[in-house]
Amino acid sequence: MNYSDDPSRSMAMAQAALSETAVLMEKQLLRLLPKPDGLEERVVEAMRYALVAGGKRLRPFLVLASARLFGVAESAALQVAAAVEYAHTYSLIHDDLPCMDDDDLRRGQPTVHKKFDEATAVLAGDALLTLAFEILASEDTHADPRVRCELVACFARALGTHGMVGGQMFDLQAENRDLDQASITRLQQMKTGALIVFCCEAGAILGKVRDRRRAAIRGYAHDLGLAFQIVDDLLDIEGDSEDLGKTPGKDAEAGKATLVSLLGVDRARTQAEMLVTQAVAHLEVFDRNTDILRALAHFVIKRAN
Repeated sequence: MNYSDDPSRSMAMAQAALSETAVLMEKQLLRLLPKPDGLEERVVEAMRYALVAGGKRLRPFLVLASARLFGVAESAALQVAAAVEYAHTYSLIHDDLPCMDDDDLRRGQPTVHKKFDEATAVLAGDALLTLAFEILASEDTHADPRVRCELVACFARALGTHGMVGGQMFDLQAENRDLDQASITRLQQMKTGALIVFCCEAGAILGKVRDRRRAAIRGYAHDLGLAFQIVDDLLDIEGDSEDLGKTPGKDAEAGKATLVSLLGVDRARTQAEMLVTQAVAHLEVFDRNTDILRALAHFVIKRAN
């Protein structure tokens, strides 16, 4: 099935797969959490609170889907998927802090610094990030140390100054500044896209694949990540707090430049649709079934939260 032939079926397929992933991941995420035996219990409680709050589990889904595409065992993929979700959750905890986006609501419940306190929120984010690297370095993730090293190196790049952290700094510095389309695209590639690219490329790394299929899955992830961020920005304007699970309108209030603010709603939506078409085209090199990745691309531009 081509994702564009039956949009409603594609949405149902993607939602069912994401729900299945969410169940798998909650078990994995809680299983890998450290077991406290003293006063450090509070930070683990905050980590657990943030992890079980829900969310689409889009990034873990991409890890699992790419691993299947490259014939990787699910046990290895689940390890990497957990590491990714720990790092993503860390970023949300820190993004919500008063010194960053200053949000009181995340996934429909009080943010970690509101439920606990700011110091605990900082430490919970730090602990999740370091735990993510511990998991990637574990022999349970892959027997080959070279594969583990490559995972760690690519993950670090996706999260560091050329990825998520750099993108967040770029975002903060860009408030109330006029940015052109190229600058906004670069910001979004760093802040959101880099980790999504790692999620898709992780399957190729685990499978020791270095041919054109690896470049293709990177291309898919690159375009998907940009489309995902445009839809996020559209939802910030058009969504409501009940659907989003967070406070809408924060970007406009902060004076943040987005492709929606630059292009307008209609042109931005057209751009997202074009990016999804490009993303799906990258999948043509695979001889395995890619319907679920095609369906996910459709889901990304039709989602309500």
